[in-house]
Amino acid sequence: MAITALHSAATGLRALSQRIDVVANNLANAETTAFKRSRVNFEDLYYLAQKQPGTTAANGDVSPAGIYVGLGVKVSNTQLDTEQGSMESTGRQLDVGISGQGFFKVKILDSISDGFGYTRNGNFFVNRDGELVLGMGDGYKLEPKINIPKGVTDVSISSDGNVEVIKAGTNAKQKVGQLQIFQFVNPQGLNLLGGSIYTQTESSGQPLESKPGENGAGQVLQGFLESSNVDPVKELVTLIKTQRAFELNSQSIQTADQALQTIGNLRRQ
Repeated sequence: MAITALHSAATGLRALSQRIDVVANNLANAETTAFKRSRVNFEDLYYLAQKQPGTTAANGDVSPAGIYVGLGVKVSNTQLDTEQGSMESTGRQLDVGISGQGFFKVKILDSISDGFGYTRNGNFFVNRDGELVLGMGDGYKLEPKINIPKGVTDVSISSDGNVEVIKAGTNAKQKVGQLQIFQFVNPQGLNLLGGSIYTQTESSGQPLESKPGENGAGQVLQGFLESSNVDPVKELVTLIKTQRAFELNSQSIQTADQALQTIGNLRRQ
């Protein structure tokens, strides 16, 4: 059975190594705007049934329990933590945070998913054509499109996503667009592309488009950005626990190796 212990401990080392990778990525993105941490979930593998429960002995007694030997562990999935990060005031007119559920929709490469991505990063800029674009990557265009005219002196975005501007020489506000929020039934099922961009999958379901504040969608806050939801203290505690579990699995391999060595030395005694 020492051979089984070797293989089981090896699966533990492999799974825990993946957990260390995920925790390291969480810590690396502790200051990334709108980053969502991931959690590793484990599940046990198959079992060798050496004795089934409920078997009848020679004297007619029924066994109350069986004998099972597990074959280790594997990573079941990495679960996206959609808990909202804290809102940080930037004072910038084109910085927009989502207070509540939902994502902004941006145009990405047509070859990726359906050509659209979703993000909670509201760090917007105006490109040379006056379109609102995301201030990262290649400048993904906001969907639905919003154009900021030339000569604008002020941009105001209300909590319900109404975008208005004031042109130079006037005091009247002019509406130029409406921000929309997109929600998913299962946001944990989104595909992670990097750059705080997610794409829909069969697991996430189709996006539900709403105005901010409607149908459970969050409201938007002008002059704010959502910070990462990574708690460095929590991640460090998880890292310490993982390290200790890694050491215990290493000890299991050493113990199994010593048992095999003892068996191998029986011939010499």
